[in-house]
Amino acid sequence: MKKLTLFFLALMTACLGFQACDNSKTYAEMLEEEKDGIKDFIKKNNIKVISQSEFYAQDSVTDVSKNEYVQLASGVYMQIVDEGSENKADTVKNNDLILVRFLEYSILDKDTTLSNLNAAEVVDEFKYTVTSSSIAGIFTQGYMLAYYSSSAVPAGWLVPLSYVRDRAHVRLIVPSKMGHQTAMQYVYPYYYDIQKYQIY
Repeated sequence: MKKLTLFFLALMTACLGFQACDNSKTYAEMLEEEKDGIKDFIKKNNIKVISQSEFYAQDSVTDVSKNEYVQLASGVYMQIVDEGSENKADTVKNNDLILVRFLEYSILDKDTTLSNLNAAEVVDEFKYTVTSSSIAGIFTQGYMLAYYSSSAVPAGWLVPLSYVRDRAHVRLIVPSKMGHQTAMQYVYPYYYDIQKYQIY
């Protein structure tokens, strides 16, 4: 009996030791870290955040000279650097293919994670699809597909397509819930400089 009691005490001590060494964060803690990271990124880059109502009052544009970004209902922050084609009909439509030149920057790691801006031979391409209840993008080629092993286009990349046209240039702060699968899994926000949405 004495040996059994000692065994259970040793087992409890070991369990408590493992628990004390557990450095994993809760989901709530990761969300808070993400929120703080985005706030810090906005402050360090002197970004002026405007509301959606201010954005619509300005004819759905952001003032780049003031470094304005609109915070959308989705949580995405968007700056429209160039709306793209002057032809109002040059908008994205169901089943269009879109070529993208971009830079991806990890806000929490403070480092560029991926870019095809200097890769003349590589361009990321995705197919844009619209149903009665949703919009989606499926990568068909490029760095995002190869690096993240997922064909799903981050939802944050699709948000600007309602406001811009062919060959637009936008900058985005994309929270994890609107990011790619890895961003969602690890609760990581990313900054994107998407220098061209070429629709064809």
